[in-house]
Amino acid sequence: MTLQRLPSGDKTIAKGPTPELPPYNGIALADVHLIATEQQAEQALAVLLRADVLGFDTESKPTFVKGEQSRGPHLIQLATDDAAYLFPVGSDFNQKAAEAVLGATHILKVGFGLSDDLKRLRGKMGIDTQNVLDLSVALRNGRHNDIGAKTAVAQFFGMHLQKSKKTSTTNWAVPQLTERQMLYAADDAHVALRIYRKWREQNTR
Repeated sequence: MTLQRLPSGDKTIAKGPTPELPPYNGIALADVHLIATEQQAEQALAVLLRADVLGFDTESKPTFVKGEQSRGPHLIQLATDDAAYLFPVGSDFNQKAAEAVLGATHILKVGFGLSDDLKRLRGKMGIDTQNVLDLSVALRNGRHNDIGAKTAVAQFFGMHLQKSKKTSTTNWAVPQLTERQMLYAADDAHVALRIYRKWREQNTR
């Protein structure tokens, strides 16, 4: 795994979003693609491999029993500026597509809190993700604690990112995700890319 360093000069990050901020409107459902066939995987791969940067995240079925080990990831999310692609884990064609994109050194993959995601991808799927930037660490600006997506959305967009714990703890291993799950998962990847683009824009002025 190779990690990408951010240039110096990061803007100050606020301590946290406030409820008074207007809500952040995430990606539209029409722009979310759940990959369920080999043809869909090939089409998604052709788009993703042309990208310079992708938003990236994974979801795993939660564990509720003490000592139980997660069997995730169960879903891999990759987002371009215009769309998000959701790859349920388990099929050979999604495995191959994920390996091709995540292992590509010419594509920067950005996301929040990626440490566990990378370990699970390596442990379960044998994927060593290349050229990764964890925004939780990169946006610290000298602070001790990691920066979350909510804080970053408040800082860069002046909006409040609503994160549903009820949705985050749903079963991500089900054969057919609900629309709520699809939007939640897609937003995790897409908002990371939007924040990265905004960060770079501010630091190149």
